[in-house]
Amino acid sequence: MNIGEASKQSSVSAKMIRHYERLGLLPKVTRSVGGYRQYDDAALHSLRFIRRARDLGFGTGEIANLLALWRNRKRASGQVKRIALEHAADLQRRIEAMQAMQRTLEHLAHCCAGDARPDCPILDDLAGGHASTNRQTSMTSSL
Repeated sequence: MNIGEASKQSSVSAKMIRHYERLGLLPKVTRSVGGYRQYDDAALHSLRFIRRARDLGFGTGEIANLLALWRNRKRASGQVKRIALEHAADLQRRIEAMQAMQRTLEHLAHCCAGDARPDCPILDDLAGGHASTNRQTSMTSSL
């Protein structure tokens, strides 16, 4: 099938399919006499695999490792589990960092009068201004 059909069946855009080929996540595909890419069922399975891995937040390096493990029937599932758990731990760290950012922004918004006056603790904090606001922000982030 051509790239348009592969895109439709895998839910991966043609642009991303070409990108994954350049990155080496997909093996080189055969081309028609006219030079058009031709995809088979194996390529579709790989594209769906990549799509699902991207949906779960894996980076291209991790996906390359997972694809190699998926294609290797002699693999140890422990390797796959280790990659998944490391990624889950990284996601947890990012979630915690984002929650801290949310608390900080909520605190700063609470401290801002939001009226016609020019005083704004949000802008002061972004500019690295008032130590008292930064101290309060740090205290809020640690909650």
